[in-house]
Amino acid sequence: MIPPEVLKKIRRIQIRTSHIVDDLLAGGWHSAFKGTGMEFEEVRPYAIGDDVRSIDWNVTARADQPYVKLFREEREMSVKLLVDISPSQGFGTQSQTKRELVAELGATLAFSAIKNNDKVGLTLFSDRVEKSIPPRKGARHCLRLIRDLLYCQPVGSGTNLTSAIEHLNRTSHRKMVVFLISDFQDTHSENTLKVARRRHEIIPVVVRDQREMTMPNIGLVRLRDLETGQLVTMDTSSRRVRRAYADSVQQHFENLEASFRRMRMPAIYLETGQDFVHPLQQYFYHRERQR
Repeated sequence: MIPPEVLKKIRRIQIRTSHIVDDLLAGGWHSAFKGTGMEFEEVRPYAIGDDVRSIDWNVTARADQPYVKLFREEREMSVKLLVDISPSQGFGTQSQTKRELVAELGATLAFSAIKNNDKVGLTLFSDRVEKSIPPRKGARHCLRLIRDLLYCQPVGSGTNLTSAIEHLNRTSHRKMVVFLISDFQDTHSENTLKVARRRHEIIPVVVRDQREMTMPNIGLVRLRDLETGQLVTMDTSSRRVRRAYADSVQQHFENLEASFRRMRMPAIYLETGQDFVHPLQQYFYHRERQR
């Protein structure tokens, strides 16, 4: 049984994200994701203005007049949310943790898919695959996904993108749109991502917190790595230390962005405490224009 307080939180997310989907994202989703291919429908006589490349030569030969093939778009699509729930996702200094942001984002994507009659599934991972739910339809299915996004507790203590992507490659044989949602602390997955990209459409979503980007001047502090447990002491009153930290983080994200460019996978960047709707709208808009 789900505790009442958990149900209340799931319900709040459902109400908020349903409003976002209805008002802001449904049209963008439909335009950006137009199904997985084309399906033959019928043939009809050639008419002036038809593309000659669509002529069906076999039917044309039998009928002794030109006929063209008509196709319709395969509208139904499968979406997979591939979500990092490693301990580092519990960090947050801007009114929410990264995991809470991911739960709202995941709910919005799931309801957008369901609203457009698409299937949606979920795989949660840390340094291993923690849970995997195959794509299905329906509002009740979405509520289950939100519950797991919020409350599935990881057994693993680290992050291993490669194992999660390999699991996707082994278990998903039909083409899917895959939202890979992580803070991308693990950056050793480019080769595996290249393999997955041959079959699926991978959309990286990078989730981060402002405090991970810059270090404030607050004197001597002890920091603990949420995934390894390692403790370090940092003198944040030193301008040199703060600059070195900021430069290291900047280099990490520049390397990450360069990797995405090499693989031709434009990423969405989100921050805790910030509205995630506008970046999604911008992504859908650019995707629609590219199509």
